[in-house]
Amino acid sequence: DPDDWKPMSTVGAGVKEIRVKDADGIYRVMYVAKFEEAVYVLHCFQKKTEQTSLKDIALAKKRFKELLQERLI
Repeated sequence: DPDDWKPMSTVGAGVKEIRVKDADGIYRVMYVAKFEEAVYVLHCFQKKTEQTSLKDIALAKKRFKELLQERLI
């Protein structure tokens, strides 16, 4: 696991968020790494407020749901 991360159970089971800081700002990457074949990046964005926006969470949740449906085919 990366040094600065947290689980994102609001998005889905096994989804994690990496937190990255640099001179230009703070960034987040939501991903899932529980499948053998790949690590799936669901969403990445620059953080501008303390709390992750509902829009960003909803987009990652939508992509995670689509990923799960695609894996069933």
